[in-house]
Amino acid sequence: MDLHFGDGKPTDEERAAVDALLGPAESSWEGADRSDGDLRWARGGRPARDRRDLLLPGLHAINDRVGWISEGALGYLCRRLTVPPAEAYGVATFYAMFSVRPRPATVLQVCTDLACAAAGASRLCADVEAGLGPGSGVAVERSPCLGLCERAPAALAVRAGDPVRTAVSAPATVEGAVRAARAPDAAPAQAPVVSAVPQAGDPALTLLRRVGVVDPADLDDYRAHGGYSALRRAFAIGPAAVVREVTESGLAGRGGAAFPTGRKWQATASQPARPHYLVCNADESEPGTFKDRVLMEGDPYALVEAMTIAAYAVGAERGFLYLRGEYPRALRRMRHAVDRARARGLLGADILGQGFDFDIEIRRGAGAYICGEETALFNSIEGYRGEPRSKPPFPVEQGLFGRPTAENNVETLVNVLPILNLGAQAYAAVGTGGSTGPKLFCVSGSVERPGVYELPFGATLGELLALAGVRARLRAVLLGGAAGGFVRPDELDIPLTFEGTRRAGTTLGSGVVMAFDDTVPLPRLLLRIAEFFRDESCGQCVPCRVGTVRQQEALHRIAERTGPAAAGDIALLREVGRAMRDASICGLGQTAWNAVESAIDRLGAYE
Repeated sequence: MDLHFGDGKPTDEERAAVDALLGPAESSWEGADRSDGDLRWARGGRPARDRRDLLLPGLHAINDRVGWISEGALGYLCRRLTVPPAEAYGVATFYAMFSVRPRPATVLQVCTDLACAAAGASRLCADVEAGLGPGSGVAVERSPCLGLCERAPAALAVRAGDPVRTAVSAPATVEGAVRAARAPDAAPAQAPVVSAVPQAGDPALTLLRRVGVVDPADLDDYRAHGGYSALRRAFAIGPAAVVREVTESGLAGRGGAAFPTGRKWQATASQPARPHYLVCNADESEPGTFKDRVLMEGDPYALVEAMTIAAYAVGAERGFLYLRGEYPRALRRMRHAVDRARARGLLGADILGQGFDFDIEIRRGAGAYICGEETALFNSIEGYRGEPRSKPPFPVEQGLFGRPTAENNVETLVNVLPILNLGAQAYAAVGTGGSTGPKLFCVSGSVERPGVYELPFGATLGELLALAGVRARLRAVLLGGAAGGFVRPDELDIPLTFEGTRRAGTTLGSGVVMAFDDTVPLPRLLLRIAEFFRDESCGQCVPCRVGTVRQQEALHRIAERTGPAAAGDIALLREVGRAMRDASICGLGQTAWNAVESAIDRLGAYE
């Protein structure tokens, strides 16, 4: 491998950030001072390639310490990992949370996505910028969804340093956001996670029953409320029986694709190639989605236990939790839970004396919606740009590091606990024949009680909105987030199941339910959805790369027009939308037109 480095040199702070992750450099070939030992030092081949997956953590280390990634810092990291700087630059510029240009140490991300846009985020942004004033030392950035939709509008302040400091302002006011940016350590504490669960304390809950009841930092409290009983049953019945229970329960993926979880686990477990991997996708970036954040913040040990069971079932000894970069509290709580579980013998070697070894490594995302796609996530972990791979081969055959991999999201994995505790038949008796078990719904927008709701599959959209206190003059409901579809106020009898929403010509997606009253300008909302997909397209395939731009351009032209004047652009939108749906390589491009199409056809958005 021929590596070409620039002339930039790392500062002491940048070097310290990298060395804190990788250890001190051993040779001048890695950036240390020259010595006679350099003549006898070499690293190449597999040992060098095996370190590539540390590129993303290395970029985080620099960005967290300094606030941006300079040429010298990037070059030093590349020397340490034997990665071509050109490739590393491509990775660093792929993610929204990184900057390769100088910027202030403090960045204030103000969400301007759907729920926050409806709550006045644009005005908030302008007022915050005015409140901070010129030369404030704070960079204000308009951000996609921060996963705080139940408290819209939202802002997240990040101040680089050792350690990096964060503060959340939600619901954000001008004064609150300015205070968070100027003094993150002195900002008011983030609202307790239980505030995002209006049903908290209800004994009928299954997935959310411990949120607000159990101390999320206390492993003993978790075990006193039934924690680790499911893992003990898994060990008692064996991995094949665990897969059988999950299969017979009818559990389908909760991330949007609804693929049968038992089939995925069985396919992974049966692969002869070793090692096997387990990946938990906690990078929920769909606008309007925040259920996984609530689970990780409110019941982190449940996810650790569920991942351990999944790994046991598929024969994996190593698991990765890919956690969204905009979730600092979830990151802290999951790190603590993993550390405590490891210290108590619930992770690591010979778990519970059963001869099973498994450990979890947490990797942070860095602001890329596309990394919610499983193969893009694998590329991200491996240290490459988060671009989807062509299938086949499928992840169960060649996934992370080219090995058989089971990938599930947080909600899917946490459902495994009641399956083992109650039994497959009892679990399957909840919900409907085609959609079994409980489901979490993220309700936001024009409702009195936004938050995460748990209902059995089969409840209607109207019943859910009644729980949340939908406001008068409802104009539309968006199901499934930006990749979903709109329904009308007279369609609230739609059953919230995979098959029910399909029959209604829409999608359940990941469980997003966003209500909008008639004060929200629908054309501006559609334009924001188009901007989101344009920004988040990875650019790998032409239909999506070009189509998302053309879609936004057309919506810009017709944003203030209706009727015959918009007919030509609407026809163009349909043509572009069909091309993206039919020819894009992954779900981002295939669904980028869904919400716009439904708004035109079901809501008459431009009539």
